[in-house]
Amino acid sequence: MEHEVLDPKTPTESPDILAYWKAAKSGHPGTYWYVSLLGLHQSEPLEIVRHIEQGLSFRAFERFRRNSQFSTAVLADLVAIKTRTLQRRKEQGRLAPEESDRLLRVTRLFSKALELFEGDAEAARNWFRAPAKALGGAQPIALARTDLGSREVETLIDRLEHGVLT
Repeated sequence: MEHEVLDPKTPTESPDILAYWKAAKSGHPGTYWYVSLLGLHQSEPLEIVRHIEQGLSFRAFERFRRNSQFSTAVLADLVAIKTRTLQRRKEQGRLAPEESDRLLRVTRLFSKALELFEGDAEAARNWFRAPAKALGGAQPIALARTDLGSREVETLIDRLEHGVLT
């Protein structure tokens, strides 16, 4: 993936990321606390499923884009939304359920990378862009586009968190 990841119009600090990291540091962030990066407040899985099935609001896409500082083009690519479709989603104010599910997956991975880098969002973004030897030289961000690829990225993050050499 050759896209620029950072959105230069976005400020470097996000209150959502700071709140997420504070909760993660406390040891009690909750299993689904990462949905806060989308602007959701529910941490109950069935409530999250309901939101996904209805389609997340376009505001959730925008909120995660601001929080992650991924450019709109990169995030749309990660969630597999074409430019024209993204414009329609913006006008409709809602993502399709499958797009919402992919956005949730990317959000979960980004939150795990935030935890790996102890709340340093810039380090998490840089890690997503860097080729990873343990992923066959692929960039984690490129693998995050698919369910299987994202599972491999998540497994790598778990291994790194536990000090397993890759």
